[in-house]
Amino acid sequence: MPTVPFPRYPHEVLAVVLSVRTDEQTGAHALSALLWRRGEEPHAGRWSLPGGGLGPDERLRDALSGHLAAKVDVREIAWLEQVATHSRVDRDPRARVLATGYLALVPPDARPVLPEDTRWWPVADLPATAFDHHWFIDAAVDRLRAKLSYTNVGFALAPEVFTIARLREVVTAALGYDVSATNLHRVMTRRRVIEPTGERALAGAVGGRPAALYRFCSRELEVTDPFAVLKPPST
Repeated sequence: MPTVPFPRYPHEVLAVVLSVRTDEQTGAHALSALLWRRGEEPHAGRWSLPGGGLGPDERLRDALSGHLAAKVDVREIAWLEQVATHSRVDRDPRARVLATGYLALVPPDARPVLPEDTRWWPVADLPATAFDHHWFIDAAVDRLRAKLSYTNVGFALAPEVFTIARLREVVTAALGYDVSATNLHRVMTRRRVIEPTGERALAGAVGGRPAALYRFCSRELEVTDPFAVLKPPST
């Protein structure tokens, strides 16, 4: 039987970096993806995910960390997991290139220094993306929203300490629909996802008793309930 030569294809790794960002002018909170604008063909002018090629001696995660640190200075990744690999023959017009995408979560208080061609885009209002990058974004957002229902992955999106009102802002933005602060507090304390720190936030300008501060019980991923409790409102 003739020997079939082992195929060799370029392989790239892409990061869907998601974070709940706050618009400085409007104060609105939105789940946002980090994209950079391509300056060269193919797809010049379109927005793409950060990432790059995989070296012959590199593991996927090592290559991704290097690209993120070098290109967009993202170092404060609180959670990272692989979400998809795409191998369509014509996904890159230059040659056949396999691509593996990762979901990377960054807390809202992280302030990476971004190049001029890079910015946060709300996932609800994305521009046209290069290649097939929108499929990776969709997969990452779906994975995050599913995990928010049955794990404590919110630790990767929230500050170290927070009020219930702040946590509600983060979770509402991440899920894409409004969440009751009372229900959120009840569910997360019952599951032992969050706990009070024993401290309170600084008093606001309007007075009143300062709000209690909370933190996540664990900053390692845990399955907290196999059943989805946080569901979209009925229509």
